[in-house]
Amino acid sequence: MSGRLIVCPTPIGNLEDITLRVLAALREADVVACEDTRRTKILLDRYGVNAKLVSYHEHNEPGRSAELVKRMHNGDVVALVSDAGMPLVSDPGYVLVRGCVAAGLAVEVLPGPSAALAALVASALPNDRWRFVGFLPRKKGELVELFRMPDTLVAFESPRRVGASLEALAEIDPLRPVAVCRELTKIHEEVVRGTAGELAARYAADGPRGEVVLVIGAAPAATDLDLGPALAAVKKLVDAGAKPRVAAGVVAELTGAAANQLYKALTDGKPVGTPDGTPDGTPDGKPAPEA
Repeated sequence: MSGRLIVCPTPIGNLEDITLRVLAALREADVVACEDTRRTKILLDRYGVNAKLVSYHEHNEPGRSAELVKRMHNGDVVALVSDAGMPLVSDPGYVLVRGCVAAGLAVEVLPGPSAALAALVASALPNDRWRFVGFLPRKKGELVELFRMPDTLVAFESPRRVGASLEALAEIDPLRPVAVCRELTKIHEEVVRGTAGELAARYAADGPRGEVVLVIGAAPAATDLDLGPALAAVKKLVDAGAKPRVAAGVVAELTGAAANQLYKALTDGKPVGTPDGTPDGTPDGKPAPEA
């Protein structure tokens, strides 16, 4: 066959999770591009695979991608692996895949282990709508915005930051269901389920060890009635001269309401006050007469 790229997921912990198709691809490839040649060699030696390895990581990705695309144009088959799991998912590989597509080269993706999917299933949280967000952001404002999304969230997190991230979530919603999944498929695999408040307290002093995936339940939907007092506060700030988006952000930080919902409600002209759609007062929207 003509030159092509084969994206090969590798075990996230237990080396026995390698698939037969991935092993066949690694044996047949002219070159294996890997994030860490030493780590990949341990896997290949386990299964007697003798392959030519080249490094492919975030620091050499642009230049190495150009080299590999050229090789594929000349007919070589390149297998791409990362240290663990599916390449491109919070791992290098995007530049190479884009380069292959732009050059008209075939890209074959093999199925295999995924820490995100394993954690989602193990969490026992709703998975009809979920979102993978990679590593959680460090800025609190961005973190809070993520925690207000109406989807189950799956995220990687440094074990040193698990306590702080859960504390930020607990400040918004201490009863939000969470699963802390660590060392998946490894000897010390552990899934701890509980509320944000419970797990924030558990990991406040000592964070979990090893590689961690957090699964966080979806934020509860806010009703128009729930937004009433917060939206009224936003309107007062705007009437006093504040910019709508800034006012929505300030009130959201104080009340726990979603800033984007407040801003949208304000700019869409959603009325502030009573549930029937009128400001506090009479049905025609005029202030109620003094007694």
